Amino acid sequence: MMNSHSESSVDPWETCDLLDCKEGKAKKNWKKAKWHLVEYQKLPLYLRDNEYIVGYYRSEWPLKQILLSIFSIHNETLNVWTHLIGFFLFLFLTIYTAMRVPAVVHLDSLQRFRDMLPVADWHKIQEQLLSCFPSMPNIPDPHRLMDVLKIKMSWPSMDFLTSLSACLKDDVVNKLAPITVQAITRWPIFTFLGGAMFCLLASSTCHLLCCHSERLSYIMLRLDYAGIAALISTSFYPPIYYSFMCYPFLCNLYLGFITVLGIATIVISLLPVFEKPKFRSFRASLFFGMGISGVAPVLHKLILFRDKPEAVQTTGYEILMGLFYGFGALIYAMRVPERWKPGKFDIAGHSHQLFHVLVVAGAYTHYLDGLVYLRWRDLEGC
Repeated sequence: MMNSHSESSVDPWETCDLLDCKEGKAKKNWKKAKWHLVEYQKLPLYLRDNEYIVGYYRSEWPLKQILLSIFSIHNETLNVWTHLIGFFLFLFLTIYTAMRVPAVVHLDSLQRFRDMLPVADWHKIQEQLLSCFPSMPNIPDPHRLMDVLKIKMSWPSMDFLTSLSACLKDDVVNKLAPITVQAITRWPIFTFLGGAMFCLLASSTCHLLCCHSERLSYIMLRLDYAGIAALISTSFYPPIYYSFMCYPFLCNLYLGFITVLGIATIVISLLPVFEKPKFRSFRASLFFGMGISGVAPVLHKLILFRDKPEAVQTTGYEILMGLFYGFGALIYAMRVPERWKPGKFDIAGHSHQLFHVLVVAGAYTHYLDGLVYLRWRDLEGC
């Protein structure tokens, strides 16, 4: 009787809470299971891009879980971080360039400086120069000053000019003024740096968020393709502008052509049909062809400035940059090495990750190329 009484005295609300608890736990486990990584065959069609990457996919996760997945391991982890680190690298380079590359440039007038000095009050200039810069050697011959100044003002220590004008008296500054006029603009290299940062950040964001939904995937892919086109087109600005700055017609012609081509590529990349996997080779060919169009201005530069070592040096950088980009596009289109061993490179080493690394390497090579152009034009002008 006591056992019977005990069984009948169970609180019905407690039983109900028990059932709710089990149901809630089941829902929680179901949601947790839903956020697990899945294999290629379980993906919705819009997320199927590379059948040689077999597993470790995120599929239609909530936005919160997607954002947190930047710190977890899946087949997009390195895709996200290779370009996110690249973005911060170019952000640093932009700040560094703005702080360390001054605006006082255009030293072609140093050639006229040789003829101007003999009629100037050389002793007065020499006395003030030595008081401002005790480490400067005593220069008995005014003609040697041009060589000393050119060494002192070799980029990136061009802030010598700023210190010079701040230290000297006004009448001496007026005599030295010809070496500090007609500043060469820096906008082409900052345009390139902006294009590189936009491309890298757009790519990283795309790889992080595209698994959320079909709609967001569509938007992110469009942004990714636009970023690639922006990087390629803005990469032309420093070499074209600084190579042909003394030839306005050629400069405007080449810049106009690459700008129009870049806009056209972005427009084409916005078409919905463009994102389908069967157009992978077409996408790579389109961007590769855009890069190849830079051969003409490079050859033209070599013809115009064949006697300038800077022309050869910058061309070497541009060839290396083209190899990085071209090899990256080839790997991306062929989907190697995962094509050879499907499933072996799901986490690390697959073609898209290699493509990302080569893009960053190519962009950094182009930045070094831009510094050579700046130094060339700073010291010689037109």
